[in-house]
Amino acid sequence: MRLRNLFALTLALIAVSAGTFMASAETKWPTRPVRFILTLGAGSGSDIGARLLADRLTQRWGQPVIVENRPGGDGLVAINAFVGAHDDHVLLFAPSSSFTAHPFLHDNLPYQPSDLVPITRVSNTIITISVPASLNVGSLKELAALARAEPGKMNWAGVTGALDFIFAGWLKQESLNINKVPYRNPVDAANDLAEARVQVYEAALAIVRPQLQSGKIKLLAVTNSVRAPTAPDLPTVAEAGYPALTIDGLVGLFGPTGMPLELRQRITADIRAIVDPTIEDRLTTTGQLTNVGGPEEFGKSIDEQRAKVADFAKQLGINPM
Repeated sequence: MRLRNLFALTLALIAVSAGTFMASAETKWPTRPVRFILTLGAGSGSDIGARLLADRLTQRWGQPVIVENRPGGDGLVAINAFVGAHDDHVLLFAPSSSFTAHPFLHDNLPYQPSDLVPITRVSNTIITISVPASLNVGSLKELAALARAEPGKMNWAGVTGALDFIFAGWLKQESLNINKVPYRNPVDAANDLAEARVQVYEAALAIVRPQLQSGKIKLLAVTNSVRAPTAPDLPTVAEAGYPALTIDGLVGLFGPTGMPLELRQRITADIRAIVDPTIEDRLTTTGQLTNVGGPEEFGKSIDEQRAKVADFAKQLGINPM
């Protein structure tokens, strides 16, 4: 009798264990509202992309997806809010250029690179190199030739971040003497470019689009590894003869430390499922290329960008702070 009872108890424990395992394996996410914290302000290309995805994901997940803009502090305001949340329902939505240069720009960073766990690459920002239309320069080679002919007479607009490092490193590689004019607000730099107060600007297409449409500036190339569909005749920097300037503006989602790979892959699959031609067209009009990639692929791209920034920083004589 005791043996029979023991056997029955064993079967019951197995059943409970199996049930517990299934419940764990089938645990749903999200179970409550999800927040996307952005490093950029409302109306930016990343903001528009985040809101497009949030609307579709709200329907797919059955939970509200809220976009929260936290611009300022070179991306640190948003990153601090994200890292400090310690919540797998609070995700960072940001371009990687917001943070890949941080180790060379800030003392005592309040976060570690490992705090930003890649989930999904959503898009690549189209980044352009532009000049005032009045400069009468039609290519990067012509720009370099003019800079060599008139050393120290031109200015370039610099906004803190990975793009700043790469352009400054390129100037050093090419032995070009163009003065840097730092800006806090990228729109101010675009306005000064249009008025020829600066002669070169490397920035997202979305930032300089108004000046381009008014005919006050001219695009010389895109830094992306592929041409922009909205400007198919514009060469990449590699095609223009300067591959060292190549950088893709990676934009995507990041989760907190410890977020399981399986969950990150599931989120990627959901984003792949909702990105349709309508979203692709909207992203294109805001100066972005749809390029959904999983956590491993996204992480590899970020590591490559970090390595490139570090290499240029070394050439510029700048050490990690």
